[in-house]
Amino acid sequence: MTLCFCGSKQPYDTCCQPIHHNPKLATRPEQLMRARFSAHITKNVEFVVATYHPSCHAAQEKDSIAESVNSHWTRLEVLSTEEGSTDNEGFVSFQAYLEDEGLEYCLSERSRFLFENEQWFYVDGELDDSTPPRPITIESTKVGRNDPCPCGSGKKYKKCCG
Repeated sequence: MTLCFCGSKQPYDTCCQPIHHNPKLATRPEQLMRARFSAHITKNVEFVVATYHPSCHAAQEKDSIAESVNSHWTRLEVLSTEEGSTDNEGFVSFQAYLEDEGLEYCLSERSRFLFENEQWFYVDGELDDSTPPRPITIESTKVGRNDPCPCGSGKKYKKCCG
């Protein structure tokens, strides 16, 4: 069993994978946010493009979206969710981390989602770029004996790969 890449601690095949096959299965903005992050890990550019709101014209930006998707994303932390001014709007605040050339970067955003045609779509977001990149050190990548195993098995590190 592989744990989902979105950090939900659920199996991937019952968490984000079904949404990757049918985006309408995301019943809340947070589910779509998590599935979009998992799509970055699994390099599913088509899903990311398809879940942008039509007003974003994401197909025209597919190359730059693919560049982002193909970055080395490592983890997602959902900080909060909020309802919008209507039932068709929702917000998700999150931090997504990526590694590049020995540095860890944090993308911190409050994303806006709209529900149209029986599906949630990502529209836009407000970035918080106050977190500077930090060097990746052995200490920051060290896995504790009782931490979840990074292989995604769902077991503790000491009982799996440790």
